[in-house]
Amino acid sequence: MNSVYTVSQINQYIKSLLDGDRVLGGVMIRGELSNYKVYPSGHHYFSLKDGEGAIRCVMFRREASALRFRPQNGMQVVAFGRVTVFPRDGQYQLYCSQLSPEGVGELHLAFEACKEKLYREGLFDPAHKKPIPRYPARIALITSAAGAAVRDMLRILKARWPMSEIFVLPVRVQGAEAPAEIAAALGWANRYRVADLIITGRGGGSMEDLWCFNDEGVARAIYASEIPVISAVGHEPDVTIADFVADLRAATPSNAAELAVPDQSEVSGGLMQLQRRMQRAMVRQLERAGSRLEQLARRRVLTDPMAPIQDRRLLLDYQRERLSGALRRRLSGERERLAALAAGLDAMSPLKVLGRGYAVARKADGTVVRSAGQVAPGDGLSLRVAEGTIFCRVAEGERSQDHGCEEKL
Repeated sequence: MNSVYTVSQINQYIKSLLDGDRVLGGVMIRGELSNYKVYPSGHHYFSLKDGEGAIRCVMFRREASALRFRPQNGMQVVAFGRVTVFPRDGQYQLYCSQLSPEGVGELHLAFEACKEKLYREGLFDPAHKKPIPRYPARIALITSAAGAAVRDMLRILKARWPMSEIFVLPVRVQGAEAPAEIAAALGWANRYRVADLIITGRGGGSMEDLWCFNDEGVARAIYASEIPVISAVGHEPDVTIADFVADLRAATPSNAAELAVPDQSEVSGGLMQLQRRMQRAMVRQLERAGSRLEQLARRRVLTDPMAPIQDRRLLLDYQRERLSGALRRRLSGERERLAALAAGLDAMSPLKVLGRGYAVARKADGTVVRSAGQVAPGDGLSLRVAEGTIFCRVAEGERSQDHGCEEKL
């Protein structure tokens, strides 16, 4: 059994089908304007018709405000937009975003469609743009070899910066073959790295004359270039797809030459200014160094080279005198100490006792006799007196002694 749907469900389903269709999502329609009305809201409602049919259209206020002509019934136009269904009434219609009179309108719509497509793909993203070299050594000109534009660029480049080497890659810049030749020249220049910078463009002309620089293939070749590209197409009001994709847009070919290289007179003036600044800096540095040299020259070490040596000699003599005095005081003290010790030892010397009439008796084995019980009659003794030694023998016991001793002096 088939399902039962509401009217809104069917309308929404049809809308989803139309919104998913790639052709209807961005379509250009040629037709005659009819029933053209502008509502207080600013929205424009009209129909496009031909000899066999008609389609309802709506153009919202934002898009309608960009119109550069006044649409009128009966006018042949080309409309660009998307076809979808308004679910409330179930009727399909064209939601128009671009409207132009037939003729130039087709090119304009094609331009807008290509620009929108490449913009969505990110080819205009500023993050992708490469910096232009400040002093390019080699420049490639991709343009017509016979046009006035190439002569103007060569003249300006040589006048401004003759140090750059210029290569002209001649291509057609008008006609059906031009886009392929321009894209091929861009690819060849990158493949063989013939330059540090590329300038591509041509002189002014109609939109049809400049159309090769609105070609999608040329735009993609510029985007793919590893060498920075300056776009120089037409006059200042002229804008092409190449201008959006290039790393830098110039208003004219002559302006591109001015943007590509510095002015040698300005660079020379800048170098001269830097030279003067360096000279002033060197003069100041030399003045500071001269002042420092004068200060050093006035120092005693330079005015009297022997002065430091003499100062050191005086200091050495002073130190030597201090050491000699200290040594003398030390020796004197030690002598006094030695004399005191000698006097103490002399006072304790046994010879001093002997000098007062005392004697030291020793047995034959050298033992000092301290009592009478240590000797017996007949023992030999030696008596040490102050002057000499007396040898004797014991005659009796404790009460008497034989003094018949032989003195040995």
